[in-house]
Amino acid sequence: MKNPVRTLKYVLLGAAVACGADALACTSLIAARGATADGSTMITYAADSHTLYGELYHQPAADHAPGTMRAVYDWDSGAYRGEIPEVAHTYATIGNMNEHGLTIAESTWGGRPELEGSGLIDYGSLIYITLQRARTAREAIDVMTGLVRDYGYGSEGESFSVADADEVWIMELIGKGKTDPGAVWVARRVPDGYISGHANHARIHTFPQNEKETTIYSPDVIDFARKQGYYKGKDKDFDFSRAYAITDVGATRGCDARVWSYFRRFAPADAAMDSYLPWIMRGEGEVLPLWVKPEKPVSANDLKWMMRDHFEGTPLDMATDIGAGPFDVPYRWRPMTFEVDSATYTHERAIATQQTGFSFVASMNAARPQAMRGILWFGVDDANTCVYIPVFNSTPEPPRELAHGNGDMLTLSWDAMFWVNNYVANQAYNRYSQMIPDIRRVQQAYESLLEQDVDAACDELRDVPYAEAQTRLAGFTGMASAAVTKGYRDLGDYLLVKYLDGNIKKETTPGHFERTATGMPVQPVFGGYNERYFRSIVRETGDRYRID
Repeated sequence: MKNPVRTLKYVLLGAAVACGADALACTSLIAARGATADGSTMITYAADSHTLYGELYHQPAADHAPGTMRAVYDWDSGAYRGEIPEVAHTYATIGNMNEHGLTIAESTWGGRPELEGSGLIDYGSLIYITLQRARTAREAIDVMTGLVRDYGYGSEGESFSVADADEVWIMELIGKGKTDPGAVWVARRVPDGYISGHANHARIHTFPQNEKETTIYSPDVIDFARKQGYYKGKDKDFDFSRAYAITDVGATRGCDARVWSYFRRFAPADAAMDSYLPWIMRGEGEVLPLWVKPEKPVSANDLKWMMRDHFEGTPLDMATDIGAGPFDVPYRWRPMTFEVDSATYTHERAIATQQTGFSFVASMNAARPQAMRGILWFGVDDANTCVYIPVFNSTPEPPRELAHGNGDMLTLSWDAMFWVNNYVANQAYNRYSQMIPDIRRVQQAYESLLEQDVDAACDELRDVPYAEAQTRLAGFTGMASAAVTKGYRDLGDYLLVKYLDGNIKKETTPGHFERTATGMPVQPVFGGYNERYFRSIVRETGDRYRID
């Protein structure tokens, strides 16, 4: 393998660039094998929360003596929940992927409040314990459902994306309330050639009940709904989402809309995705399908950019109304809803959001060398402005820039990727339309080089022993992490200098500011505001500011 990230150290701001958990707040997009350009399976995840720090979790492989117990801590709160028996051997994990390339993502949909789980295993523990105990997606579903059967489920309604190199499954699960620690659930395999996703609303409606190769479910999933009074019809018409979730405008416009935007971008025109707008806007008409066939295969790069979506090009485009302000900002600060003259309104909730802790695009492919069978394109902070760096299923530990303990949500660290990404993003939120081209130039240069180097590594490591490949790939990830973190610190400095005090300093080339013959700064550009902003002033104030 050649020197990984061979030119990344030059991708800062100069010539190389010029040439080149809120509970209900996560998104997971899916592309099954046959729907992807390289034959991979792919899932994405945005872990969105106003209190979640962006870092790369890790557990080494280990052997455990009989009688060993494992402590269970709630992922959201950190509170100790109890302990369960450990298995004889646990697999190494890096982020939401394990050494075999098994990857799991989630989104919380809450559901009927009386069904919040009363058992031991919370949804985060369910993910990370399973990654240590399963090799494949089907094994993972067995482990997950076995854990909640044996120890009870202790969270709200949840959707999981569960993927290996061959299959992707959606599993939806909810507890049984305070008197029963168990859970009811349904899991469906996404067909080869299709894309799917979930975003904080239960997406499985009716499902085949006699196709065990593609659909499995808890034996009492229908009977329990009847017992609770949630369903009265025939078994064949049972709708999991309608029975256990709450379908309101928050669920459709605030949640399903994100999946709809994904489908709309990649489905063929004759799929008529805009025909689902009544469902998205008001929860009326035909429900959004669980999966659609894309017009052409999608790539990991496509999914990175989908994770940066703000409904661009759709009727929900967040940059096209006055809420975007004078700099076309596709973000809205919380709370999501607001009242005017006793009427309630909502901001849009896009896939890309400012309060993301971490996100990833996971690609699993058995045709790649074993040490890179799974690639976790991993980013921290807002997916729209982050750089996704490659982390591999064989990665033995996180690089320092992504490691636990290097800063936290209340402790700034200038060599933590999360904090330097926030340094860049939070400047852009104020003057988005002016700053985003500079961010894109650096971001795209890094990601393009990293993708090229990953492709090269795939060829160079094909016949290399696993241990050697693991070492070289770990070096690759470490170099990439350090280079991107340093580069984004420099990018943040550059944005501060260039856009200081509302001005835009002139440059000879990116990163080189123009001076007079005597060495003084030349007069900057006064960027001003967009026309919509000026017109809104005139509409509100009439001739108050008119001077002609």
